[in-house]
Amino acid sequence: MRRTAGLLLTLPLLLAVACSSSTKATSPATPTTPSAAPTVPAPVSEAAPMPTLSGGGFGSKATITIPEGAPSGQFVVNTVSEGDRSTVNKGDWVTVNYTAKDWTTGKDLPSSYDAGGKPQLYQAGSGQLVPAFDQSVIGKKVGSRLLVVAPPAAAFGSQGNTELGVGPGDTVVFVLDIMESLPPDSTLSGAMTQPPATMPQVKDNGKAAPTITIPPGQAPPTDLQQAVLIKGEGKQVKAGQTLVVQYTGVLWSNGQQFDSSWSHGGAQALQIGTGSVIEGWDKGLVGQTVGSRVELVVPPALGYKEQGKDAVPPNATLVFVIDILEAV
Repeated sequence: MRRTAGLLLTLPLLLAVACSSSTKATSPATPTTPSAAPTVPAPVSEAAPMPTLSGGGFGSKATITIPEGAPSGQFVVNTVSEGDRSTVNKGDWVTVNYTAKDWTTGKDLPSSYDAGGKPQLYQAGSGQLVPAFDQSVIGKKVGSRLLVVAPPAAAFGSQGNTELGVGPGDTVVFVLDIMESLPPDSTLSGAMTQPPATMPQVKDNGKAAPTITIPPGQAPPTDLQQAVLIKGEGKQVKAGQTLVVQYTGVLWSNGQQFDSSWSHGGAQALQIGTGSVIEGWDKGLVGQTVGSRVELVVPPALGYKEQGKDAVPPNATLVFVIDILEAV
């Protein structure tokens, strides 16, 4: 849960929609769409001339060779190699690695495979990233490599992108490797261990929010308490990563739910370990593993303190159950 109302996804400006490069992204459930966005042509699977690829295959940086001649002006989404996992649907949280090159100048652009680079996590079809990312992955399978030729309307438009060195009206070529896809109703399953009796007990409800029962007559703790209910086998969460989570939160005082991802669009993305969320989440989730379900009991000092927030009264002890679905 963030300090401010709603869960805000922070997206790299380099790949944000061209007409809103100075606009902060809003909640994934209500993305900002630029009012003056150009009409994006329907993608085709191939159009001459086409770039060629060499180097490693899926999961490694591609070498893109630009052909002779001007680009066709069409938005091309070509499946270089098809994966055999789930199909990406609109609204899914997608993790993509990418290589990029400016067709117009022949310049190589920053890649997620470069030193210091990282995969791009976003919600497919949300309108938050350039259409070359936003639309190309929909209907494709996880594990696929896509060759995308993005004319200005599907890339950075008439403004270009000065940080990347993409000029106004440039055509950009992307190679997208679809690494993971999570539907917004994703949740964890499997054998669940109950926390100690002094902590709230948790009932799994499948695709619905877990039920949290406060121990009767128990005074709230004054320090952070945490329990791993399902131990994930994924990578360890590090400060600065973006997580995809399902969560629900109740008040210790009366067990009343005050927030839940299940109530506003499903799985949410947030940055951890940087002060973007309440301190109890930063302390309780860094070091956990992807695939884990974690219960946190957060005292007021690590939550919303004496100010409270929205449905959270001042000096409230909070109880969360959080499914860590992905970390990028």
